[in-house]
Amino acid sequence: MTLEAKTFQTDYDRPASLDAPRAPRTGSRSNFEKWAWLFMRFSGMLLVILALGHMFIMLAWDDGVHRIDASFVAARWREPFWQVWDLTMLWLAELHGANGLRTVISDYSRNDRTRFWLNALLLISVVVVLLLGTYALLTFGS
Repeated sequence: MTLEAKTFQTDYDRPASLDAPRAPRTGSRSNFEKWAWLFMRFSGMLLVILALGHMFIMLAWDDGVHRIDASFVAARWREPFWQVWDLTMLWLAELHGANGLRTVISDYSRNDRTRFWLNALLLISVVVVLLLGTYALLTFGS
């Protein structure tokens, strides 16, 4: 006789632990979720530093926003330091946000096919934004 927890939910909503709560957990061979969790923490800390530095330099340094125009941006992006700074900020912000959205999709999509297509759309949008943003940053003003 097997005891099964009574629930009004459908099968895919039920946590696996309800069927056999004392069964040993099967370990995942991949540590992807651990590395994704760590990436969120470290990229978030670095993004705070990069964004606050960017805002201070753009808004409070010299004349502030009055000096910013297309020629200022072109001159700034000709220097490798600022290219690396802004590329790092672009890539970290995009990947940090995509990782968070991937987690939301995983938490709230109930159907495997829906989850697959939402993640596929997310991946396509991330690749497009990263490619266009990197292209614009590296070729602006040339």
